[in-house]
Amino acid sequence: MQTELSKKLGVEHAVFGFTPFPAVAAAISRAGGFGVLGAVRYTAPDDLKRDLDWLHAHTDGKPYGLDVVMPAKKVEGVTEADVEAMIPAGHREFVEATLAEHGVPELPEGEASGWRITGWMEQVARSQLDVAFDYPIKLLANALGSPPADVIERAHAHDILVAALAGSARHARKHADAGIDIVVAQGYEAGGHTGEIASMVLTPDAVEAVAPLPVLAAGGIGSGEQIAAALALGAQGVWTGSIWLTTTEAELHSRKLTEKLLAATSSDTVRSRALTGKPARQLRTEWTDAWDDPAGPGPLPMPLQGLLVAEAVSRIQKYEVDALLGTPVGQIVGRMNAERSVRGVFDELTRGFERAIDRVNRMAGR
Repeated sequence: MQTELSKKLGVEHAVFGFTPFPAVAAAISRAGGFGVLGAVRYTAPDDLKRDLDWLHAHTDGKPYGLDVVMPAKKVEGVTEADVEAMIPAGHREFVEATLAEHGVPELPEGEASGWRITGWMEQVARSQLDVAFDYPIKLLANALGSPPADVIERAHAHDILVAALAGSARHARKHADAGIDIVVAQGYEAGGHTGEIASMVLTPDAVEAVAPLPVLAAGGIGSGEQIAAALALGAQGVWTGSIWLTTTEAELHSRKLTEKLLAATSSDTVRSRALTGKPARQLRTEWTDAWDDPAGPGPLPMPLQGLLVAEAVSRIQKYEVDALLGTPVGQIVGRMNAERSVRGVFDELTRGFERAIDRVNRMAGR
């Protein structure tokens, strides 16, 4: 599963694996793919440094990257307290009422919320980069599109390729014009923030829009056959995320959540603004239903929603409240029905890819 891009980065397989877990990222790189650690959950630079130290020590010298969530335009002078003050009281009351309806206990006194997405904030994202550029990362990906121009320049000065996620050909062209190196075309089926266009349509559109810039196909990819299809559509590799959530190296906070993922079908996800304020595909739960109910106040825009629900999500996770317990995940969850090691997943991807190529060769009379 090699392409021009994978050869350039020195990896055996053109499989880029995004994950919030250092152990999974390291295992992906060791297995011949390209592990990408998600930085959004790191609010303290020292925590990111600790995990990058560990990641660097466990990749056996193989390349790896970092994924940040950073707005393209600089927003200076806005603090987390400033944003918190914008949250309406009625929305806070709705959160408490929903938790009370399901009997979710308070966090113990003195215990802070462990789930707080502030990595989108300018100062937090930049502090992550100050740490990351001290490591030999080979790729910097931005989940919110093109990072600010000075960040792209800084990455290039460190010989780091820059990737940006796009949900349309128009977005892809904007990223190319901004000077990024790789477009990640993320289809509607993907977990997390997604656009409206399915991968089968988006991938060739993005490839055509930014040629000869390399494109990675993302969304609904969890088999070798799907990787072969993505490469046939012109992609230089695939960007995967959901399939790593049920690997044995993953550190999900809840055994119950792992079991929910293993039992879920491809119909058990929903694209909802309940988590961050932007449409993000996730497991459908009574929590997402509450926020999507027209009778409720509706989600706030990003980043207000993420700050509003931070403590609530921590409480739901800590007490494993089944009806409300969820996570971002793509429609490929329907194929995630067994726990396997990262190496085991790669073995299956490789076999599936070979089957697909053999099938096409037979049809071509080769």
